[in-house]
Amino acid sequence: MRKSRGKGGLWETVRFAAILFVIALLLRTFIVAPFSIPSGSMLPTLMIGDFLFVAKWPYGYSAASLPFGAGSDGERWLGAAPERGDVVVFRYPGGGDDDYIKRVIGLPGDTVQMRDGSLWLNGEPVPKTRIADYLMPISLNSPCRTVGEESERIVEGPDGAPVCAYPRYRETLPGGRSYAILDQARIPADDTLPIAVPEGHYFVMGDNRDDSEDSRFPTSVGGVGLLPADKLIGRAAILFFSTDGSAAFSNPASWVRAARWDRIGRSVER
Repeated sequence: MRKSRGKGGLWETVRFAAILFVIALLLRTFIVAPFSIPSGSMLPTLMIGDFLFVAKWPYGYSAASLPFGAGSDGERWLGAAPERGDVVVFRYPGGGDDDYIKRVIGLPGDTVQMRDGSLWLNGEPVPKTRIADYLMPISLNSPCRTVGEESERIVEGPDGAPVCAYPRYRETLPGGRSYAILDQARIPADDTLPIAVPEGHYFVMGDNRDDSEDSRFPTSVGGVGLLPADKLIGRAAILFFSTDGSAAFSNPASWVRAARWDRIGRSVER
């Protein structure tokens, strides 16, 4: 009898583990997936070392968002289209398996242009208001990276520690969606020709406008170009962890010290 119970116990354990695996696979495939922020292109909204959940159901599913590239390129099933202002994760349209994160600025049928560092949509300027500087704590994974040496400003933060001060603005899209952006310096991408967004594509930009390779740049030079809808993976939802990069993998206690506790649980601005 003991031997029989032992076999039954092993089978129940295996069956339970298999069920958990299937549930986790279904959740990751159709509901949410984790994503980590590798660069500062979305400052001040997202920092290097942020880990967030990406909601996969709002925009439906495609070969880019399903495991093993299931489906055909150019196809998307279920879901709705992104809205202006959504922060989206997508498969890089220039090839490969890299995933990027940017904010949707232009929808199909829109015309997007940058003039003297300001965004224009359909021939109208998008309101841009100067607000207080963004004070970013300097850490191992978040150095004071600036565009041009003249842009670097390291000042004393509220707690006495050095922080990187970035010029910050509030941009408000048609319809009222509002979010903060950084505008550090004058760069060539501050002035572009009008770009018409074709059907089935989106114009995306990083919130750190002068340090983002986005739809202002074609894939031939490392930019995103106009983003095809079938490359969408999902909408950025909520931060579940954030680290300053000082943790050692072999020392679990260091992860507690390295965690940016004030960022955990934040919803991503939409």
